[in-house]
Amino acid sequence: MTLSSRFTARCHITRANHPLDDNQLRAYVPSIYADTAHESRSDKYAHIPTSTVLDALRKEGFEPFMACQARVRDESKLGFAKHMLRLRHTSQIGFNHEEGTNEIILLNSHDGSSSYQMLAGCFRFVCQNGMVCGDTFQDVRVQHRGQIVDNVIEGAYEVLKNFDKVSESREAMAAITLSADEQMAFAEASLPLRFSEKEQKPRAEHILHRRRSADNANDLWTTFNVVQENLVKGGMPRRTRKGKLSRTRKINGIDGNVRLNKALWTLAEAMTELKLKVAA
Repeated sequence: MTLSSRFTARCHITRANHPLDDNQLRAYVPSIYADTAHESRSDKYAHIPTSTVLDALRKEGFEPFMACQARVRDESKLGFAKHMLRLRHTSQIGFNHEEGTNEIILLNSHDGSSSYQMLAGCFRFVCQNGMVCGDTFQDVRVQHRGQIVDNVIEGAYEVLKNFDKVSESREAMAAITLSADEQMAFAEASLPLRFSEKEQKPRAEHILHRRRSADNANDLWTTFNVVQENLVKGGMPRRTRKGKLSRTRKINGIDGNVRLNKALWTLAEAMTELKLKVAA
């Protein structure tokens, strides 16, 4: 069994190829176990620790394989910060292992920065990278009031229902072959999703750099994954305004990671629709 953990400037991350237990989660993502809400929350805020929700989800067959917690500037919010869990249902563990497995992404905080939120995701084993499916799949949000645990469980099953659509989208992308020009166009279209107009951007061909031989295929699914990995993990060369060579940074923040991943998935689905219309 493999467990990897690291600390970055913006979050603490731990992941494994087996379900994470409470000791592992508590060591790296303590805000999951916050006994109370942050002092800034009003009496209307219904505090239910994420750990309580996780216990209920485990009873329903959902297990966490990755967890991360945002770092905060206000030290009083350290034990209440936004956190993310990536869970797999027992029906999905090992599913389509060669390409990846579907995951439910659970976001929450106890400092008011986030409600309970659930999204559809996919984890690709070859690059150990997690994706977030785009706006095609409706996010589920649960406010910190009322029957939180029941509502989150209901939301998790709602996301689970979308997994067939996720798999269909993935298979459709894998069946589409892109020319070199089309791959370049996809990479060019992805750059504004990661970099602002004021930022110096890497060249599109660098975003298409294959990090391993398993990614040498020219289908849309592989191209999408290559672009996603390079934009998220960083390390791509670019020139500063003064002409000096620098490298793009890794995206470590939870919000930035989710936002970029969703946008890239939506872009890939748009390319899928375009190619299918041309072929029809």
